[in-house]
Amino acid sequence: MQRWMRKKTHFPLLAFFFSVFVVASVLYIENTHQIQEQKEAATTHSLFPTSVSFSSHKIKKRDLGSLDWSKACITTRNYTTHEEWISSTPKSNQQKLNQGSCDVFSGSWVFDNVSHPLYNEADCPYMSDQLACLKHGRPDSTYQKRRWQPHNCNLKRWNAIEMLEKLRGKRLMFVGDSLNRGQWISMICLLQSVIPDGKKSITPNAALTIFRAEEYNATVEFYWAPLLVESNSDDPVNHRLDDRIIAPDSVLKHASEWAKADILIFNTYLWWRQGKIKLLATDEDGVCEELDGLGAMKFALEAWADWVASNVNPFEKRVFFVTMSPTHLWNREWEPGSVGNCFNEQTPIDMEGYWGSGSDIPTMRVVDNVLSTLKSKVSVLNITQLSEYRKDGHPSIYRKFWETLSPNQLLNPVSYSDCIHWCLPGVPDVWNELIFHFL
Repeated sequence: MQRWMRKKTHFPLLAFFFSVFVVASVLYIENTHQIQEQKEAATTHSLFPTSVSFSSHKIKKRDLGSLDWSKACITTRNYTTHEEWISSTPKSNQQKLNQGSCDVFSGSWVFDNVSHPLYNEADCPYMSDQLACLKHGRPDSTYQKRRWQPHNCNLKRWNAIEMLEKLRGKRLMFVGDSLNRGQWISMICLLQSVIPDGKKSITPNAALTIFRAEEYNATVEFYWAPLLVESNSDDPVNHRLDDRIIAPDSVLKHASEWAKADILIFNTYLWWRQGKIKLLATDEDGVCEELDGLGAMKFALEAWADWVASNVNPFEKRVFFVTMSPTHLWNREWEPGSVGNCFNEQTPIDMEGYWGSGSDIPTMRVVDNVLSTLKSKVSVLNITQLSEYRKDGHPSIYRKFWETLSPNQLLNPVSYSDCIHWCLPGVPDVWNELIFHFL
């Protein structure tokens, strides 16, 4: 060993250090170029990631802005996926919205005609005809006079001035479908009565609608993105289509709007439960892959979650995800042997822990597993169980219907009752009370 060391020259050692220097220089140059490219991308895309990567799926880069969705899927083939993620146990690591030992999502509905409703339907100029049940002939108003009472604690009492102070200088944005739009309308109805005339306005702007509270330099906004990723259903008016097509890993278009908000409230659910979804998922133009709604929803949620993970600083931006809003389509579920739905229902379900088919367990598992990867970046607003009790809270037939109803439908109100959306004032006001409670 000593002889070997005596004969060894310093050249290998010098070569080693020289090689390290060369490699380090190359890596430094490449890293510098990468940083510069990231800066340029940030300038163009407002710090959004330029691609979303998850191992199970990938679409080729294409210009979605110029895509003719009506010709996007000339041919379709089935997409094969594994279903372990559907049956797996939820990880439940996402941020829990509770304070101390108080679980505000566990409780019951109590009749309270003193403090509720929190506003009058007719006094809100921003009320939607889809949700104004008294205006459209609902004979009872008790659905407006129920307050959510958590077990063993109290929900923070609503205060519009305090809420506006929380929003001073900020943008609050609801992102999602018509159920999230109903929650947005509820929020502006809750706030607008304390804002003087001339100091509030609403400006529709295609998919984005903005309510402004000028004295507070605050906005409460709604952005239509029912599937979170880009799709052929992104038009806020013309979205009733025979086929749903999504770009399963593309959120940049929508994110360019929602990234500007300080407080974000997301939802997505029912649109995934209406048949199969087609994916822009191949390297061949005009060829799509078809997948069940639950599998497609997982792809979309992962793309959204990737954006949140890359772009949300929880110290600067607050993100809520609203769990599924239940439907009440079959009253045999709460009243065995009966035939009908939410039509003519005037009282809540008083069965503790009631769970109907309008809340889908596999979907909840998928959502929980995806959200668990985000940990403290997203707060989950668990409105499902408390809303399950409110079979009386839907418009049923007492709303404006834009499509013409047939004589047979009119003779059978159950056939066209809306048991999906919610009357206002009503259940979505409590969802917003929960937002207020946690801000």
